[in-house]
Amino acid sequence: MDACVYVVDDDLLVRESLQWLLESIKLKSRLYENGHDFLRDFSPGLLGCLVLDVRMPNINGMDLYQAIKEIDPNFPVIIVTGHADVPLAIRAMKQGAFDFIEKPYNDQHMLERIQVAIHQCNDLQKSREHKNALTERFDKLSKRESQVLQEILQGRPNKLIADELCISIKTVEVHRANLMQKLEVKTVTELVRLSIRAGKDSAPH
Repeated sequence: MDACVYVVDDDLLVRESLQWLLESIKLKSRLYENGHDFLRDFSPGLLGCLVLDVRMPNINGMDLYQAIKEIDPNFPVIIVTGHADVPLAIRAMKQGAFDFIEKPYNDQHMLERIQVAIHQCNDLQKSREHKNALTERFDKLSKRESQVLQEILQGRPNKLIADELCISIKTVEVHRANLMQKLEVKTVTELVRLSIRAGKDSAPH
């Protein structure tokens, strides 16, 4: 999926000027004159960022930002503000907005911040996809395999696991082999590392 810069501003000249600027570095853009139109198109997991003007009719930039956060709290939003709205923009940043840029802005600075925002969005998306892929692997484990996994992560040998779960050592070995196959690991070290990355490590620290 190609990155797209979404621009919400009620000023047509501002929208078109920013679109031209983005086209100069071959970035796709979609323009909106109000927040309601943008929300109709917005969904979680989009790749890109939003350049959002604070002062707009109907739904102002701050209200739109709150609505965006509820849909996708990780989507980067750059707030464009006049001098009088700086306190609002600072409040938005404390709530998680990517940045705020005061009008009139420097074109090069705007492009740089947009590119950083897209890069961050891309990294977060890849991280989410990786985490989801890991979760899918662990979801394949049966209840008993998950129990054996937690025992392994506690550093217990097969005999102790068998005693703890009231099963035979042979059964532990079968579950152990099955869970490692499902998780696509070959050693306990790989198993531990994968479990920590997936947040499945409950071993004491």
